[in-house]
Amino acid sequence: MNNLGTLYFLTGKMGAGKTTKSKQLKKEKNAVLLSEDEWLESLYPNKIKTFEDYQIFSKQIKPLIKKHIQNILNVGTNVVMDFPGNTKNQRQWLLNIANEINANHRLIYLNVNNQKCLEQIKQRQKEEPERKNFDTEATFNYVTNFFEEPEKSEGIKILEIQNNNY
Repeated sequence: MNNLGTLYFLTGKMGAGKTTKSKQLKKEKNAVLLSEDEWLESLYPNKIKTFEDYQIFSKQIKPLIKKHIQNILNVGTNVVMDFPGNTKNQRQWLLNIANEINANHRLIYLNVNNQKCLEQIKQRQKEEPERKNFDTEATFNYVTNFFEEPEKSEGIKILEIQNNNY
C-alpha cells in the first residue's frame, strides 16, 4: 500500500489562474503549497528583472526543491506545486519528483483562452502592482510561444479544466 502523499502540479498559460487554483487545492487536499515565486523572491530579492533572470534563478533552486518535496511526500503529506509545468521539460521535471519515489501525481491543466488570460493579467496588475512590469501583454505573448499542451503520451495523469470552470 502506498502511504506517500500525492504531488499536484499545474499547467496553463500565463494568467490562466494557476496560483488561484493552487491555493484551492491546498485547502481541498490538505496539502503543503510550494510557490516558485515565493521561493525566488525569498532567495533572490529584487534580482529578477527579466525573463532570462527568472530562468537562471529558477534552475538554481530546483535541486533543493526536489529533495524537499520528496521528503514531504515520503511522510504521506500531499504537495501542491505552484511551479510552471508549461512545457514538456518542466512537466517531466515535476513528474520525476513523484516517480522517483513512487508517489502519486496529478497534473491540473487550466485550459483557458488567451482573451480570458489577458483579462486576468490586467486584474492581477491592479491587485499586485509590484508585478505590473512583468505581468504585461508583451510578456504573455512571449511566454505563450513556449507553452505546450500536455499530452497523455507524457505519462502524466491529467485533469483538464476549461476556461476557469473550477
